[in-house]
Amino acid sequence: MSNKVRKYTKEFKGEALKLALNSESVSRTAQDLGIPEATLHSWVKKAKNEGEKSYELSNGEKGTVNIGDVLSENQALRKRLIRLEQEKDILKKAAAYFARESM
Repeated sequence: MSNKVRKYTKEFKGEALKLALNSESVSRTAQDLGIPEATLHSWVKKAKNEGEKSYELSNGEKGTVNIGDVLSENQALRKRLIRLEQEKDILKKAAAYFARESM
């Protein structure tokens, strides 16, 4: 069995990298995009080592992203999401409690 080497465009790599860095799981992103997990993991590792990554989206938007900034922002947003979900659960329980009390 022969191994086929797949080539990816810079645009595809840039969008895949941006998705992977903003997603919860690099592996899940690779599955969604239909590319090998090892390939996407290697792109992410390389980008982290480089520090900044240029990208061009399909809509023509161009720019650079600092990998460290994206990772720290992602981590902060995840913490905030967890806290907001906890607050929402507390408010739901409080609303149910007071609804029972007023009857």
